[in-house]
Amino acid sequence: MLILFLARNAEYHVLMPLVRLLTKLDKTRMNEIASHPMQRWEWGEFRQKTGVEVERIGVFEGTELIRSLQVFFHPIPQLPYTIGYFPKSDVIDDQTISLLRELAKKHSCLFIKLEPNISEPVGKLQEVNRIREFLLHNGCELGKPLFTKFSFLLDVSKSEEDLLAMMHQKTRYNIRLAEKKGVRIREESSENGLAQYLSILHETTQRQGFFAHSSSYFQTLWEELKDSGLIKIYLAEYENKTLVSWIVFQHNNVMYYPYGASRSVSRDVMASNLMMWEMIRVAKRDGCTLFDMWGSLGPNPHPKDPWFGFHKFKEGYGGVLHEFVGSYDLVFYPRLYKIFRKLDELRWTILRFQAGLQSFFKIKK
Repeated sequence: MLILFLARNAEYHVLMPLVRLLTKLDKTRMNEIASHPMQRWEWGEFRQKTGVEVERIGVFEGTELIRSLQVFFHPIPQLPYTIGYFPKSDVIDDQTISLLRELAKKHSCLFIKLEPNISEPVGKLQEVNRIREFLLHNGCELGKPLFTKFSFLLDVSKSEEDLLAMMHQKTRYNIRLAEKKGVRIREESSENGLAQYLSILHETTQRQGFFAHSSSYFQTLWEELKDSGLIKIYLAEYENKTLVSWIVFQHNNVMYYPYGASRSVSRDVMASNLMMWEMIRVAKRDGCTLFDMWGSLGPNPHPKDPWFGFHKFKEGYGGVLHEFVGSYDLVFYPRLYKIFRKLDELRWTILRFQAGLQSFFKIKK
């Protein structure tokens, strides 16, 4: 392996960075340089508890860790292969590809999915396009995305007055309406808060007919991250009833909004609008400079798209629409990869059909 090669050739140490597997002793520094919550040490611990193998590779200059790669390997049931996932790295270069190839051999990997944490405002994609060309040149294929290619990023270093002025007029109106109606936002980062989130999430998925992670996924997520300072749970309450629950992450001066759920009752009090505004204020209070709203549609979205309303909701807060590099698969077994893609597409077609039926019959009832 490349890792062993660098370690054994001492005469190169003065010229070449040392590459080795990371240990728990490297945890603090790894988290300091991680480009995203999914590249933090605790996220790897969480994924291991869900049955996923985790590899952590560090690149050192002398004794200082300057880069880290956290890669996940998902077993394929009944087959001696895995699927790799390398999410949200901010460095994609020749060394990255070489390290991924070595890890793929170790894990009998069909392909490794890369979704870099590299973005630029829509229409200004010089670096994004360069990375895309690099990936295609190095044997990657355009893959099925796990993260959306677009997200609204909001600069929360601005004053509250400036942030309110940047919002759409309707968004400001809805925030004031929620405040006037008596909606209250409070933190409930506890087992009780998680239980409320899961209850509302179940109602949301049943109503809207989309897929979400299982309750056990969120339970394990909470257990592994609750003491890390990364995860918080907030509730929006109205007349002693919880209407909205959000799970947010804070990492290296960035707030992320990955998970949210809302009830169908009392939607006219605009609790979600006030929740977003309060999360922006919390981000400012905690020293964050950026709010990543974790996914949206692209420019000029179609009004009939099922996520159109969610996109417009986020757009109302005045963030800049960014386009990420996207999803690329570094393929090692081309024939098996093609078969896998076709079977995966069929699987998701069946799942979407089943979800649609469940939603339809619930509405009919």
